[in-house]
Amino acid sequence: MPLGWREDAKRRAALASVKHVKDGDVVGLGTGSTVLYAILEIGRMVRERGLDVLGIPTSEETRSIAVNSGIPLTKLDEHPEPEVAIDGADQVDEELNMIKGLGAALTREKVLDSAAKLLVIVVDEIKLTKKLGLNQVVPVEVLPFAITPVSDTLREMGGKPILRRFESEVIQTDNGNLIVDVDFGPIDDPRVLEKEIKMIPGVIECGLFLEMADIVYVGCRSGVKKLGKA
Repeated sequence: MPLGWREDAKRRAALASVKHVKDGDVVGLGTGSTVLYAILEIGRMVRERGLDVLGIPTSEETRSIAVNSGIPLTKLDEHPEPEVAIDGADQVDEELNMIKGLGAALTREKVLDSAAKLLVIVVDEIKLTKKLGLNQVVPVEVLPFAITPVSDTLREMGGKPILRRFESEVIQTDNGNLIVDVDFGPIDDPRVLEKEIKMIPGVIECGLFLEMADIVYVGCRSGVKKLGKA
């Protein structure tokens, strides 16, 4: 699939999501290549239309983009119930359950997304799947001290864990933790798997985001498809 097609699809989905942002809102800002377009558009609306919003970023990368776009920032401590959060996803099933975390911001994303009154997800259509885990790893954020026993336990559960690296460097999250990408294959019961992963001592969070999304905007080859009842 040509890169240009996907970028156009991402942009269309992101622009559709921004209509949920109103004057006076506190907005959760996710991390990733698709939500980037939403952040840039919100910044344009702040600069050109005087949109009155505050953003809560989920990563240092997002914080930098938001600041450069002119979006005033705040903290979840000060606004624990944002009106809306806009985020991306790595995989979305037919029930709007998701796998997230390829951007290494899954813990902050899950905290912020679960706190928001409305969670809007933006993806392109290749992120849709009939079953989570099909050709998709599950990212798991792990305390560095526990990386070996956690990896061993994930392996005993039938997963194939790989410590995430960029070139030769081990990836560290903004929280100072490590990411293990685990291939479980197609996941029959994501709810059970999420509970089992999170019960492992040393696991901070996992990339299964279940029953959280209110709306999913899907950028297609032409146009945007809206999923969800909100």
